[in-house]
Amino acid sequence: MSIKRACIFLLVILASSWAIAADDIVLNKSHPSSYMIKNGDTLWDIASRFLRDPWRWPEIWQVNPQLKNPYLIYPGDQITLKFKDSKPRIVLKRANSTQDNLRTVKLSPRIYRKALRKAVPTIPIDAIQQFLSRPYVMSEKALENAPYVLSFQDNRLITGAGDTFYVRGLVPSSNTHYSLIRAGKPYIDIIDGDEEILGYEAIYIGEAIVNDFGDPSTLTIAQSKRESLLGDRLVPAVSQKLEYNFMPHSPSSMVEGNIISVLDEMSRIGQHQIVVINRGLEHGMEKGHVMAVLQTGAEIDDDIPDGKGGKVALPPSQAGYILLFRIFNKVSYALVVKATRDIRLRDIVKNP
Repeated sequence: MSIKRACIFLLVILASSWAIAADDIVLNKSHPSSYMIKNGDTLWDIASRFLRDPWRWPEIWQVNPQLKNPYLIYPGDQITLKFKDSKPRIVLKRANSTQDNLRTVKLSPRIYRKALRKAVPTIPIDAIQQFLSRPYVMSEKALENAPYVLSFQDNRLITGAGDTFYVRGLVPSSNTHYSLIRAGKPYIDIIDGDEEILGYEAIYIGEAIVNDFGDPSTLTIAQSKRESLLGDRLVPAVSQKLEYNFMPHSPSSMVEGNIISVLDEMSRIGQHQIVVINRGLEHGMEKGHVMAVLQTGAEIDDDIPDGKGGKVALPPSQAGYILLFRIFNKVSYALVVKATRDIRLRDIVKNP
């Protein structure tokens, strides 16, 4: 079964299982009856137009298996809100319905120019693009065992694109393309007052090509984002098709964790910034999972006359929502898709 057919088959099954859950869907009070997709839209924004809880979009999506890529929408497509058995459904009408059907076309010696349509992403791609393909989190053991930069040609201390350098620990193989990385800050969790390192940020340096394997091996820097230093590590470069669409959905089981880091060292965390949470593959996290961000309530004194007295912890207050887009073993990267107040380190994340 092809990947495309498998996706369609899975969505058809999910649509039927979500039908019951759709009973308690709450629509946005100002929802439109239909909406024409525009350039610059994201699936999250579109879902927010129709639903109070945008992550429940899959529950009202009317899958059309006869259409090409029924799980993707494009600028020019029209989506309409309808009701079936009193349950809300979103129905899709392609901008050019004939594109999904075979048709006979008479060819003539003319040049045709047609802009390629890009599917509407779930979240702003510009905000996450650089974090989709690089090995941005590695374990301490993986870093220690990775091949390392021993020396640069002509005894340089730093180098860049086009320069030759030497590496120890590189095992001869058919792979000759490697990524250069550098160990960054540790991602630390606090469990019962004790600190636990969940992994290290792997700072991307650039790409390198093997000239000769040996001890040491000789390589050339093919491209660089920053200057390489002695001791930088190498990992096999992975060529992969980047995923830009993440169907938003809530975790199927209860999950609770914390925000443990924010990328780019921002002091305040707001919408469209990237955070790291202390939950990953080991906890059942998936791409597209939406989680609510809660801030612990303040502890205050009950000094009301004739009151019960003592200290009282106020209930947590909601600060926004995040959507997970890259999952590692013990941590995940997430984009803040909505922030109603400043989000902070150690804020709680849990099922919405």
